[in-house]
Amino acid sequence: MRLTALALAAVTTLSSASMVLAEKEMVVSSWLPPSHVMNEIVWPEFINRIETATEGRVTGKIEYQLASPPSQADLIEDGGADAAWIFHGYNPGRFVTTKLIEIPGLDGDSAAASAAHWRAHEAVLGAADEHDGVVPVAMMVHAPGMLHLSTEIASLEEVEGLKIRSGGGVMGDVLAGLGMAGVQVSAPKVYETVANGVADGTFFPGDTIAILRLTEVLPYTYRVPGGFYRGSFSIVMSEEFLDSVGEEDAAAIKAALGEDFSAFAGQAWDEGNARGLAAQASTGQVIDLTGDAAAKFDALVPGIQASVLDEVNGTGVDANAALEIIRSTMSEYSAQ
Repeated sequence: MRLTALALAAVTTLSSASMVLAEKEMVVSSWLPPSHVMNEIVWPEFINRIETATEGRVTGKIEYQLASPPSQADLIEDGGADAAWIFHGYNPGRFVTTKLIEIPGLDGDSAAASAAHWRAHEAVLGAADEHDGVVPVAMMVHAPGMLHLSTEIASLEEVEGLKIRSGGGVMGDVLAGLGMAGVQVSAPKVYETVANGVADGTFFPGDTIAILRLTEVLPYTYRVPGGFYRGSFSIVMSEEFLDSVGEEDAAAIKAALGEDFSAFAGQAWDEGNARGLAAQASTGQVIDLTGDAAAKFDALVPGIQASVLDEVNGTGVDANAALEIIRSTMSEYSAQ
C-alpha cells in the first residue's frame, strides 16, 4: 500500500512538473508608452486571447524598449522577443505591398481597413513574402493620418518647404507631393525633433500626438476627408516560439487572431484617435480642410494610387485583385 501511495505521489509530482515545463511565457515587444492604445487595449487582448486559446499553457508579458521601432522585425527574427508590432514604413524597400492599404481614398473606419488588410494579405499580398523570418498573425492600420503643425495655415498651398517628420510609406509620398521636406525620425523622437526646431510638424493619427505630448508643440491639427494616408502595421510572432509551443497550441493561437483580431485592433486605434483629437481640441485647434484649401492634396490622390499599384505589381502579386479585396471587405464591414 505504501509503495502504491508513493508511486502515485511520484506520478502526480511528475505530472505537475510536466505541466510547469509545458507553460511558455511569451515576451511581447512594444515601443510606445504604456498609455498608448497598443499597450492599454490591443496587447492585453492579444495576450488574453492566446492564454484562453491555449488554456493557460501560453502566457504573456509586455516589455518596452527592447529595440528601436524600425528594428522590431529583426528583434523577433533574432529571438529577442516572441511577438511585436511593426510599422511597415520604417522599413522602406522591405515592405512594399503593405502600402496598398495606406492609399488615400479608401472608405471605412480603421476596423474595416484592418480586416481588409488581413484578407488582402492572406489572399494575395502575402505571396510577396515580405514578412520572411517572422509570422504575421494580424494586420492593422491606424486612424486616418492628419497633419500637425507648429504654425497656422489657411490651405495646403502654404505647406511647401516646411520640414515634416515622415515615417515612410504613403505618408512619404504625400509629403513629397505637397512639396514638404521629410525629416526621418521614429515616433518616440518626434517631440524632441519639433521642440528643437528641426521639424515644423508631423503626420500622425490623433492618439499618438496626445500620448507623445505633441499637443504642447504642435497646436494645429489639419484633417482632410478620409485622411492623408493610413499607417500600415503587422503584428508578428517568432517562428521559433510558435514551434516551441507545439502544433496544437500554435494552430489555436493563429485561429484566435487573424481577421477578427485585426478588426479589434483597428477599432482600438479609432478609439485612441478620438481621445487624442479631444486632447488637441482642448488646448489647440482641429481644422478641416476642404474645397480650395485641400485642392493641392486632392490633385495628388489619383497619382499616388496609380504609383502604389505599380509598386505593388512590381513585387509579382496582383495589386488590382488585392485592392478589390480591400474595397469589398471595407464595404462589407461598413455595412454591419
